[in-house]
Amino acid sequence: MTDDVGADHPGTVASGVDRAAPDDTALLLDVMLGKLATYLRMCGYDAEYALDSEDEAGDSEGNRDPRTDPGDDSLLARADAERRVLLTRDVRLAERASRSVLLAEREPIAQLRELESVGFAVSLDEEPSRCGACNGCVEAVGRDEPVPDYAPGPGETALWRCRDCGQVFWRGSHWRDVEARLNGGEQ
Repeated sequence: MTDDVGADHPGTVASGVDRAAPDDTALLLDVMLGKLATYLRMCGYDAEYALDSEDEAGDSEGNRDPRTDPGDDSLLARADAERRVLLTRDVRLAERASRSVLLAEREPIAQLRELESVGFAVSLDEEPSRCGACNGCVEAVGRDEPVPDYAPGPGETALWRCRDCGQVFWRGSHWRDVEARLNGGEQ
């Protein structure tokens, strides 16, 4: 996939999407938008990233390289089958999708601003609902549950665990940095 953002790029364009909220809008992000996927997950969106997909065909032994571009046709089919809005920076890909948002910016915070401009709700909830790493749903960690050494104790701060990958996280400095950026801080 090439980066089709050039001087003739039409800018941010939403097709088939009027307004979007985390509870009712599933997303599929193409290979150019990996960092944005993490931010959208932090905002509560079901944001699948093309290179994280586990259901793409693998080699003759069923092994799939997680960094292999699935290709435009596969992305379009998946977006339709899963009723997801396709987010992309590729003009031709956006034109072929039944529901898409074409982004022009390269930086995730600027991309979030673009999404806001076409009706997407973009903010961090008090409690996270999605894992930033794998997009799985998260649940609160009980005060008496064991946690990895990298995490603070659950008695010290609220913790969440991804139901899919098991990652434990909390609202620490990274969360506060993202929150500040979303509220108009640095890019």
